[in-house]
Amino acid sequence: MQTAKYIFVTGGVISSLGKGVLVSSLAKLIQARGYAVTCIKCDMYVNIDAGTMRPTEHGEVFVGEDGIEADQDLGNYERFISQRSTAMHYITTGQIYREVIRRERNLEYNGEDVEVVPHVPEEIIRRITLAGSKSKAEVVLVEFGGTVGEYQTVLFLEADRMMKRSEPENVINIHISYLPIPQSVGEMKTKPVQYSVRTLNAAGIQPEFVVGRSEKPMDKKRKDKISDFCSVPVAHVISNPDVKSIYELPLVLDEQQFGENVLKALKLPLRTKNIAQWKALVAKIQTVKKTVAVGIVGKYYASGEFSLEDAYISVREAIKHAAWAVDRDPVIAWIDAEEFEKKKSSLEMRLKNLSAVIIPGGFGGRGVEGKIAAIQYAREHGIPFLGQ
Repeated sequence: MQTAKYIFVTGGVISSLGKGVLVSSLAKLIQARGYAVTCIKCDMYVNIDAGTMRPTEHGEVFVGEDGIEADQDLGNYERFISQRSTAMHYITTGQIYREVIRRERNLEYNGEDVEVVPHVPEEIIRRITLAGSKSKAEVVLVEFGGTVGEYQTVLFLEADRMMKRSEPENVINIHISYLPIPQSVGEMKTKPVQYSVRTLNAAGIQPEFVVGRSEKPMDKKRKDKISDFCSVPVAHVISNPDVKSIYELPLVLDEQQFGENVLKALKLPLRTKNIAQWKALVAKIQTVKKTVAVGIVGKYYASGEFSLEDAYISVREAIKHAAWAVDRDPVIAWIDAEEFEKKKSSLEMRLKNLSAVIIPGGFGGRGVEGKIAAIQYAREHGIPFLGQ
């Protein structure tokens, strides 16, 4: 069997840039060329898995096929490339250290002094290559959580550097960074991208591609500047602007020949592309007119003064896909269960015009009475209800 190719994807400046959606979109483009692909998420947490993390801080806990409690990006991988995610697709610092210590206690290092470098990066590499092998993938995309400037990312970057040094023909790097448009200036600024690429360079890694995440599409002037200062060809500077639906992103990237250029960088032949089905999905999303109102009554919304939806991202995306399948545009009402505990009179106001109500599960007693009140109202008023 031919050795798999590996694509490492890192982020810079800020978290939550959409690395998972970018990885999923690129994986879709490579898959559309007939290649077997798989995606791996590496989280820097010392947690063994995501099951003990607060959804309001970390986002949804996505449960894989074998019960692994993982990062929400595994859900994106499944939705974009139909990957059946398992424990091998989710790697954390905690898992790595646990295995290194187990091997040391079991005398599997043959009396060597066990050190953070090289043994921890070597274990990361072992896990990544094993996942690629077990998945029978031709191309493995590896997403690093967080940003390159964070201390806890160092050992994963070292694994990337070591792997690229030993197999330069089989490994490439893609770096996604932020292009702000300060309101007072009104101009897209490239300095944050330049800075984060230099930070990646300091770890011994030069990316083959730089992706600029921004509110608006990147213009030629910005692409030329990033090309000059980050030492990548202009064709390898990719614009990743805001889109109305994340499912549009593969097509935005395809217009820039991202998939083709990545395959060329990996020295893989350009097989026939088939992305017609995906284009049909996007066309339906963009043209469907009739709406359906669905309420999600949950309790993982509040994050300080901000309200987050990512705690229920799979529920949200399932609603979207189900609605699109019957030619409807979903309008989702985000309802905090705790507000019904404080003010029962708001029940009718929030629920009466909904076509359906969904109530996801959660830990602990907080918000339970509000959920029960919502269920009672839905059942008494004939509103279709789905809950845990």
